[in-house]
Amino acid sequence: MKKIIKCKPLNFKIYVEDTDFQGVVYHANYIKFFERARSEFLYANNISQNNLKSNNLAFVIKSINIKYISAAELGDEITVKSSVEKKSDARMIFSQKVVNINNNMEHAIGEVEVCFINLLTKKPQKFPDDLLLIFN
Repeated sequence: MKKIIKCKPLNFKIYVEDTDFQGVVYHANYIKFFERARSEFLYANNISQNNLKSNNLAFVIKSINIKYISAAELGDEITVKSSVEKKSDARMIFSQKVVNINNNMEHAIGEVEVCFINLLTKKPQKFPDDLLLIFN
């Protein structure tokens, strides 16, 4: 049976810097919101990306599939809800969505495939033991 881990939601308020000239969230910023939530998952599980980088290891994005549903707007309060599933010892899939906190409207949903690699060889590398333990 595959273990799916529900991540702690990450909340944001939409500021001018997040929007285009029409006052709606610029489409690429949803990917940034997803990234922040994935980084928070690692921080919450004591996985230091700085330490990994100093050992020539890193998480990289293999693919992103995103569906835009409705535009978040200036001043909206949103939450990024995420869950993660280990696909192999070097690959995991995050299912993520951006939801309006006040009316529960979904703004974007996505699936992000993340791989762990050795930065020198550019080859897949087994996840750190601390991360593997989370999935057991």
